[in-house]
Amino acid sequence: MMRALWTGASGMRAQQTSVDTISNNLANVNTVGYKAKSTEFKSLLYQDLQSPTTSANGDPKPTQAQVGLGTRVAATKSSFATGIQQASDNPAACFIDGTGFFGVQGSNGQTYYTRDGDFNWTIDNDGARVLTNNNGLRILDTNGRRITVPNNASTEHIVVDPDSGAISYKQADGTYRATGQSIGIWQFSNPNGLSEEGGNLWGATAASGNAINERTTNLNIIRSSIKQGYIEGSNVQLADEMVNLIIAQRAYEMNSKSITTSDSMLETANNLRR
Repeated sequence: MMRALWTGASGMRAQQTSVDTISNNLANVNTVGYKAKSTEFKSLLYQDLQSPTTSANGDPKPTQAQVGLGTRVAATKSSFATGIQQASDNPAACFIDGTGFFGVQGSNGQTYYTRDGDFNWTIDNDGARVLTNNNGLRILDTNGRRITVPNNASTEHIVVDPDSGAISYKQADGTYRATGQSIGIWQFSNPNGLSEEGGNLWGATAASGNAINERTTNLNIIRSSIKQGYIEGSNVQLADEMVNLIIAQRAYEMNSKSITTSDSMLETANNLRR
């Protein structure tokens, strides 16, 4: 019965993590580029109550008896399914049609990756007009540099080529001139290996593999395209999350019930009289 107490407690801890994950998904249902997460569980060690053996007459007993010791959280995995394409009034907004990521220069100088394409044209420290996200972090081109346009260029008339990501701006005579820069797009062989850094940013790890530059690689990959004037909404499915929340809550209650039942049985055993 002591095993039942610890087993029930492990189930409650695991289901609490599941509820926390679901709550985070629901909280980010309107976050641009957010990827829903799910909790995966793993059984703990098993104790042998009876191992395969033979009886006193030499008859084989191939079956065994084992009892589990509960569960634990094995991983929280992100779903990288593309979120809904939403029209935006922001002319600098960009939607990735594919599996790629935008490159972002973090405040620490490191390169991070994001699906959040709600960009803006802002003035950098040296007075140059650069492309940034809503936190003021610079968006990178295919060569890992900041993306700039002339200060006299109208941000309402900056065009991004869907296939190459090349940036052009409208001149005074009405013609468009290319800046020579393209918005960088990167892919990963294992996106689930990326580490979440907050602020819709992901960091490359050994598990994710090195970032693959879609514009320069010779690998046979499916390249992404960019749709200007659109953003990617969260891929959280409200109906699924509510069902998962109910399941996790019921599982939590049942594990709690197993603890109270075991406690009641222990109390009964302690009150036994000869």
